[in-house]
Order: sequence, then structure tokens, then C-alpha cells
Amino acid sequence: MRHVTHLPYTTKEEEHVVIPMSDGVRLSARVWRPTSSDQEPVPAVLEYIPYRKRDLTSERDSVHHPYMAGHGYACVRVDLRGTGESEGVLRDEYLEIEQRDAEEVLAWLADQPWCDGTTGMMGLSWGAFAALQVAARRPPSLKAIVIASFTDDRHADDMHYMGGAMLSDNLAEAGTMFAYATCPPDPAVVGDRWRDMWHERLENARPWVLEWLRHQRRDDYWRHASVAENYQDVRCPVLASSGWADGYSNAVTRLLAHLDVPRKGLIGPWSHKFPHLGEPGPAIGYLQEVVRWWDHWLKGVDNGVMDGPMLRTWMQDSVPPSTSYEERPGRWVAEPRWPSPHVRPVTHPLLGRRIAPPGEQAAGGEGGDVLTVRSPLSVGQFAGKWASYNAPPDLPYDQREEDGGSLVFETAPLDERVEILGSPTLDLDLSVDEPVAMVAARLSDVSPDGAATRVTYGLLNLTRLDSAEQPEPLVPGRRYRATVHLNGVAQSFPPGHRIRLSLSSSYWPLAWPPPKPAMLSVHEGSSSLTLPVRPPEKADDAQAAPFGEPEGTPPIATTTLAPPEERWDVKRDLVNYHAELETVKDRGTVRFEEIGLDVGRRAYERYASVADDFTSVSGESTWTMGFRRDDWDVRVVTHTRLTCDEDRFFVDATLDGYESGRRVFSRTWNETVPRDLL
Repeated sequence: MRHVTHLPYTTKEEEHVVIPMSDGVRLSARVWRPTSSDQEPVPAVLEYIPYRKRDLTSERDSVHHPYMAGHGYACVRVDLRGTGESEGVLRDEYLEIEQRDAEEVLAWLADQPWCDGTTGMMGLSWGAFAALQVAARRPPSLKAIVIASFTDDRHADDMHYMGGAMLSDNLAEAGTMFAYATCPPDPAVVGDRWRDMWHERLENARPWVLEWLRHQRRDDYWRHASVAENYQDVRCPVLASSGWADGYSNAVTRLLAHLDVPRKGLIGPWSHKFPHLGEPGPAIGYLQEVVRWWDHWLKGVDNGVMDGPMLRTWMQDSVPPSTSYEERPGRWVAEPRWPSPHVRPVTHPLLGRRIAPPGEQAAGGEGGDVLTVRSPLSVGQFAGKWASYNAPPDLPYDQREEDGGSLVFETAPLDERVEILGSPTLDLDLSVDEPVAMVAARLSDVSPDGAATRVTYGLLNLTRLDSAEQPEPLVPGRRYRATVHLNGVAQSFPPGHRIRLSLSSSYWPLAWPPPKPAMLSVHEGSSSLTLPVRPPEKADDAQAAPFGEPEGTPPIATTTLAPPEERWDVKRDLVNYHAELETVKDRGTVRFEEIGLDVGRRAYERYASVADDFTSVSGESTWTMGFRRDDWDVRVVTHTRLTCDEDRFFVDATLDGYESGRRVFSRTWNETVPRDLL
């Protein structure tokens, strides 16, 4: 990244600005703005997240907020209620009070003497959720948003559930927020009140996974703040981006298809990161694009930002399987609108364990064979994370081991290059022998040497075939039609390679398995795979001009005091058939030099099972967060364990707070939640 020190505006920073809410709670903000805004007001841009602006996001914030301020904006980073130095308690994600707070923050910003009354919102992940959800509430000052790595549908396409199947990230993300929501404010900012504020957070804490488990269907809990319920609620321009390695690879194209406001989409090869920090690369000059967006929609500059294609995306070339990539080879392609006029659905029947050419029928006009699979729990151990963070290495590995417990269909070696852009769909004629069952579908690029790189995948809890709101148990032996939507992707398959479809009846630990192993029977001939095929090298691709080099302002000074650690270990004991996946994401200890604060973060996850006992599966998430300066030494340790039997989930959790090495708070939860056809 190029660090820029000379910008059009000189800027100043206000580290702790208090924003009062109508109920008396005060939120803490950090503000970067042009020095000239004291006399010449400018638009304000809000990023609104719970991840501690004073320390944990301060290095990242210092790269892009001063950059945008230097282009003539008041950039404001606000910690949500109950996080960082903001008062109150954070009880869950995307609550009504969170969105009301955001509306009040925007109104406060618009009323400041250094703001011209116009605002925008931006963010990655939670910040993008917040911007999109608040945009749907139409606060009067909000004129445009910029969002990255988000969803418009909190139940169908988020870290909790996918196709009605529960993701292990439902536990992992709950563990993350269990820790973040219980960290203390900094006494250097809030003074002696820090301890009372901290203990208020500790006393009101609760493992969020309990609430998420109590809503296994698509109900009002998930409908709230899901823009997909009514896209017409959003009336301001939207610049939306994501990455193909991210869990949020689908929402960009859905917004392009369903919004009727000015909108642009950008999808790169990235994991869960801003595009200017994108990994795998290539990262791009995203902040330049963002500034152009703000200049047009917040300042009225006629800069042609809406010219050119609606969607620019990275068409990924074939690569060998790996759990991590520094770069993904490929090229930028352009679509004038979405759905694309260039993409056509090509339907391939499944015949003779093949992905057959379009139009081929079973020999003799028969319906084809009935193929069966009852997958072992080992299928999925090389699936990677639902959303890649590219640290530790968390992308799917070679699929050959996974395919041994799956039904496999393949094309013949390709005669010519095939490119797909969009979401493949699988139409299955199937039956099962249990009332609760699932199907996992994976699409892979198979090279001539046999290595299989997973390209995309999809899940479906078959009890949700007809309705995610009102699931029904399956009738064993009855034939059903099931449509599985795989995640969107842009991928090329070279000549000589094969396209492989793999079907399994479990996908642990990426997804929680059904109560019992189920036999899945698939009727060939009446089942098919539809690929969104895009002809290579369209003329419109010339409009996908290369982006500028990533740039931002220089990051703040930090010093690594203890090195980070990253591990991703798959273990199998062939004596007692115990298997587990262990991951460690330890950021080490970092000193934030400007404020003299040492911060340590360590996340440990463990997913285990025994043989093919589907009730033996367990997941654990343990977080340690530590803060130290001079004689102030505080640590939070959270642990959550999720287990099950055929009828219930069991949540066992602990929260411990330490001050100067002495435990000053401890609480334990042992709760049971019924399984709801899951």
C-alpha cells in the first residue's frame, strides 16, 4: 500500500467526542476533519461498529479515515453503545436501539457547525450491516452509503444459518462478541467510572448463541433489519463490495438486482477484508473509489462516478488447492447491469455419475440410476471457514479426501475454456430415510493430475424445502424436489480440466449435522446442475479498467511485544475414532505507542466428534482479551461450549474478569435449547 502524506486538505483529529443519546447514554466518537471545516462545513461520514476505536481498530482506522478527511470530509468513528468508551450495554446484534442510536448520531452530526448537514455511512461487516439497515430507515441527512462484506438477509445468508442448516460460525461469532462486549473502557478516557462501566457490561452479559439458537426458523427476529424483506426501503445510492473468498459473496448481486436507486457493485477475490487491504490479492485502490463516490453523492461533483458498468468483478483463474493464497490470478470483467445480459443458464442432467452435456437423456428413455450416500462425519474437515479471514489459513483444501464420502458427478475433460459468473443451482430428485436430513453440494475444479479445488458450495436443510418459516419433518422414502443454491462465484475452468459436483449428507464442522446420519438417495436423469455460463472475453470487459494502487494515510505506530500465532490442525485418533479441528488465532501482544496501551487477543476454537456418532459433535470457543498500562491490568476470558443430543442443544459458558491478576467477576451458564428439525 502507498502511504499518502500530502492531501488536498490539512486535517485535525478529536480523539474522544461525546455524543448524547435521548435516553441519557453517551456514545464515544473519534473525529477526523479538515481544519478548514471550522469556517467551511463539510459532509460527515460515519462508521459505526462495536470493535473499540481507541485500540483494536485504531491502526486500520488511521489508514482510511484521515485519508478521507484529507479529501474534504468529517470522518467519524463511533463505538456502539456498550463498547469501547461508549456507555451502556451491548446485548445483541442489530437491535432496534442500535439503529435508533445511529439515527440520533446522524442527526447530531448533521447539526454540528463543521458539518454541512449532509451525511454518509460506510463500513465493513458490522459497519456495512449498520449502514444498509439504517439506510432502510431513511434518516433525512443520509445521502449515500458505502458497504463491504454484508448481507441483506440475516437468516438465509449470514453466519448463523445457510439453507436452514446451522453453521459453526453461529457459535464462533457468538464467542467473539461474548468477549468484545465484555471488555472495559479505558480509564485514560472515562476516568474512575471505568470500573462501574465494565462491571455493568459483565453483569448484563449473556452468550449470544443462546438467542441465536432459539430462532432456528426464519421468524421476526431475523426479519428485523433484513433489507431483503423490502428492498424499496432503501432510497439512497449504494456502493457495495465483497470478495469471492468471503462468506458474504451473494448480497452484492442481490442488491444490484433488487434496488432501484443508483448503485454500483464490486467483487474481488478477497476474504473478509476491505478491498484496499484485500487478501488474497490483488488489493485495489478502493479508497480512491470511495472518495469519488462521496464527492458525487455528498458534494454534487459531476465526476462520472455512475458511468461504466454496474458490476466489476474478478474472474478467477484455475489454481491448485490451498488453504491460503497471496494472490488469485485472473482478470477484471464488467457487467452493464445485473442480472447480466452476458450470462446464460446452462442446465446439465446428472447421468451415469456424470455432469452430462445439456439435453442428454438416459439410455432407453429410462429415468437413470438411484444413487445413495450416507456421509461420514469426516466429510467437511477440509472445508475451511464459512467466511475466510485469510488468517490463519482457512480456505478449503484438496477435496479428494472429502469426495470419498460423497456422491460425485463429473464432466468429461473440457474441450474449451468455461467461465461461470453467478450462483449455480442444483435441482435434485431425492429421498431420505430420516425425518431430518441435509444435503451439502460442492462444485470443484479438477485438474488433469486429479487435484480438486473447491470453487463454491451450498447447503440445504431438507426440512426447509417448502418453507424456512414453517419447516416440516420429511417422510422417509418419499421423493422430493429440492433446489440447492450454491454461493455466487466468478471462476474459469481451463481446457483439459473437469467440473466436479459432490453431494454429501453432512458437512461437519462447517455445518452442524442432523440428529442422525441419513441415507440420501438421488435419482439421476431427473436431477440436474445449472451453471451460469459467461462467454470469455466480452467486449464490455474493456470497461473494467484497472484500479489504482491501494493507498491510504500512514498507520499509527505500534510495537509487537509478543508474536502472533496461527494454527489450523486436523487430528484423528484411529484407536477411539476421535476427530477434531483446532484453530488458534492469536494476535500476540501489541503496544499502541500513542496511548501507551498493551493489548493482547487470543481466540481458540475446537470442533470434535467420535466416529459417526452425530450426537457426539461439540464446538468450543475460548477468547482471552487483555489490556495493560502502568498499574492498570485487566483481562477478560470467555468460554462457550455447544453440544447436543438428538432432541436438544446444550450450551455451557463461562465469563471471567480479572483485574491485576485477581479474578473479580465470574459467571457460568448451563442452558438447554430444543432442536427444531435441525
